[in-house]
Amino acid sequence: MDEAGKGSVLGPMVVAAVGCGSLDDLDALPVRDSKGLTAKQRERLYEVIVRDFAVAVITIDAAEIDETRSRMSMNACVAELHAEALTGLHPDCAYLDACDVNAERFGRTVGGHLNFPCRIVAEHHADSVHKIVGAASIVAKVTRDRALRDLAVEYGDIGSGYPSDPKTIRFLREYMKLHGLPPACARKTWKTVTNLYQRSIVEF
Repeated sequence: MDEAGKGSVLGPMVVAAVGCGSLDDLDALPVRDSKGLTAKQRERLYEVIVRDFAVAVITIDAAEIDETRSRMSMNACVAELHAEALTGLHPDCAYLDACDVNAERFGRTVGGHLNFPCRIVAEHHADSVHKIVGAASIVAKVTRDRALRDLAVEYGDIGSGYPSDPKTIRFLREYMKLHGLPPACARKTWKTVTNLYQRSIVEF
């Protein structure tokens, strides 16, 4: 299990689970953390993974994230989504890339949402350690990248969607100056968005 887009200010967050009968099933795949692959490599591996392995994908858009954040933290949200995806595969054992600073606590939280027995192994940077988690990171990343490409068709160049990306910040600033509100694809509860929105009001 892994996720993509947790810290983004634009677009969805995607949680993906990849299942296999044995970890040896992935030996022939050149799988590693999706961040260490090119977009073409990820797309090519994605097609193999979804063809040859069990896959469950949960996508939550910006508006759903804003609503969820009114009730729980992002870590709690990710844990619930991990459990939802795992329920789709019903594994005996699950390897998770922990988003909580306390990996064991994250694993316990995910396990607490399951209604079936499953041994949970939650680790930081698990996508770099376990091929099965690397496979999940590829599925999550490709799914999110495709969603961002769809948004770019609608809005123009929005960049990566992350607050560290100057293109994303420029898009948000210009959009809010023009329209007076953040775009629908923006996570309005994020400080990056609220701060830019306040500045756009002042500048206007």
